[in-house]
Amino acid sequence: MPSVLPDGESVPEDGSLPASALHGAGDRPLAFYLHVPYCATRCGYCDFNTYTATELRGSGGVLASRDNYAATLAEEVRLARKVLGDDPRQVRTVFVGGGTPTLLAAADLVAMLAAVREEFGFAEGAEITTEANPESVNPEYLEELRAGGFNRISFGMQSARPHVLKVLDRNHTPGRPEACVAEARAAGFDHVNLDLIYGTPGESDDDWRASLAAAVAAGPDHISAYALIVEEGTQLARRIRRGEVPMTDDDVHADRYLIADSVLADAGYSWYEVSNWATSDAGRCLHNELYWRGADWWGAGPGAHSHVGGVRWWNVKHPGAYAAALAEGRSPGAGRELLPAEDRRVERILLELRLREGVPLTLLKPAGLAASRRALADGLLEESAYAQGYGVLTLRGRLLADAVVRDLVD
Repeated sequence: MPSVLPDGESVPEDGSLPASALHGAGDRPLAFYLHVPYCATRCGYCDFNTYTATELRGSGGVLASRDNYAATLAEEVRLARKVLGDDPRQVRTVFVGGGTPTLLAAADLVAMLAAVREEFGFAEGAEITTEANPESVNPEYLEELRAGGFNRISFGMQSARPHVLKVLDRNHTPGRPEACVAEARAAGFDHVNLDLIYGTPGESDDDWRASLAAAVAAGPDHISAYALIVEEGTQLARRIRRGEVPMTDDDVHADRYLIADSVLADAGYSWYEVSNWATSDAGRCLHNELYWRGADWWGAGPGAHSHVGGVRWWNVKHPGAYAAALAEGRSPGAGRELLPAEDRRVERILLELRLREGVPLTLLKPAGLAASRRALADGLLEESAYAQGYGVLTLRGRLLADAVVRDLVD
């Protein structure tokens, strides 16, 4: 089942924010994340806040139905408008994620997007993304999304090998994600991403190379490659514990990452975040970059997280409870926290170090600065960037990013 929400102070029923949260808001971009919590089946490795029809049956009634979800989420968008008041910012990015957003009708996703447009408007050149399951779209569906304002789409490919997909409990047909890239291009999408996962039990180096080759051949302008993380409470974790499938070790993950970076670089993709590569700056995922740079975003939907001006909050997880709160005119917020300046500094280091532009060395305290000099000497940070006042990970540094950042935040 989905992971547990963090603790925090209660959210006011009207969702109001401290005045400090909107101080200087005009200098920060504003983004929206729209969460669709439905999946046809639960993948064995997934601990996201998603629900199948079986999991929802009898635990939310009509309020948890997919049929009226778009209208329910639009209510939270209208709540956001009330909470943010006369904030003049237009929305820079929208990202519809899940779950499987494309289990909803294309008209529903367009309606959710329209609610954001009506309440806030979109900045010029706004990036509008949805995630998609390759088996739940067709050319007509994609054309309807594009006509409704979406200009970027991300398909979950994971692997090109059937036996790897089986371990992950992915039910799409090998080759279908690649076909979706062509269909999205034909529909007029400006930018297309394929998501890959490496380190699945039973996956070989050759399997991983085949997946990379298939993704590159499809021609997306963005590819994400993530190491498989086995979360407690998932079906995959239980299978590993029972000895049904082997656990992949960190050395294998490192080898697969090196393969990915080499193959993608040779194909014209440049890394811009540890797990993300694009063929150009325009192909980078701006929405995720706003997260990594501490911008403001409103997360609408069950279990969605938001951040505005140093205030972070999260919604109740269950679709039924979420819909009930909005129907009663209450915020669906389950808890929140006001981030102290030191926490915000640490988060900047944690996130910005993962980016190609790196983290300003001015954010480091004396102990962290001394650690950065050691990392430089060990070949974990780039010399040219360091000379200009930034900590930028080398390829070896990317393999050890978690260890590097632990030292820098001291």
